[in-house]
Amino acid sequence: MLTRILGKSGIEVSAVGMGCWAIGGPLTWAQPGSEPYPAGWGKVDDEESIRAIHAALDGGVNFFDTAANYGAGHSEKVLGRALKGRRESAVIATKFGHIVNEETRTVYGDPDLILKNVRTDVENSMRRLQTDYIDVYQLHHGEYEPERALELRTVLEHLVEEGKIRWYGWSTDLVDRARVFADGEHCTSIQFRLNAIYDDPEMRDLCANFNLAGINKDPLNKGILTGKFSRKSMFSEDDIRSRVSFEDEQIVRRLELVEALRDVLTSGGRSMAQGA
Repeated sequence: MLTRILGKSGIEVSAVGMGCWAIGGPLTWAQPGSEPYPAGWGKVDDEESIRAIHAALDGGVNFFDTAANYGAGHSEKVLGRALKGRRESAVIATKFGHIVNEETRTVYGDPDLILKNVRTDVENSMRRLQTDYIDVYQLHHGEYEPERALELRTVLEHLVEEGKIRWYGWSTDLVDRARVFADGEHCTSIQFRLNAIYDDPEMRDLCANFNLAGINKDPLNKGILTGKFSRKSMFSEDDIRSRVSFEDEQIVRRLELVEALRDVLTSGGRSMAQGA
């Protein structure tokens, strides 16, 4: 397995990590005042998820990206179970910034509560992950106000001093927001959208200039780059992709781009996903 150094941290991680949104299972986004909607990837078998995590570890993958809102904490719980006895073999990156109800499997966002809740959030994530520290703790609100983000950055530095987290980062596609965290002493990564059909040279430049790791968000474009989907694809009602019409002009264009890349991505006997 190829490896990379995770930004300023000096931590060696596998070039390919395991994203853990899907293993969180069903999730409902229930913003007060709005119609609830599915925000997970449908039903999953926890035991199968654990086998997948073990297979990843055995194959040299040591970087796992999850979040408190993936399955309303369920993804973290499954990952924690899977890593029991193997914690030191893994680098865990999780995220915070949402109001999570583990019992009802619902989540919503309230930026006014992020600063207030961050200490409780980190304790809850450690409980679910069955660990006493988090390797990379990432803000999961891409449009958080810069002034608040500076204050939050100070709190995250305190959490580093206390040993609860080792490093921190931000999951955002906005360069001006990422820049607020970038020169923080223990900021080591920015998670942003980057894949075979979507580039972000400005964010890549920022990461290079500040010695930050770029964690690729949506590397398979929600599965489109696997080549498995077409304009007729349908998903279960509890899958977030059920809200998207594959007849939508933008989605059709992505499908066309994938077909144009098929020969390149599958060269050398690779699958579409491997090539992407």
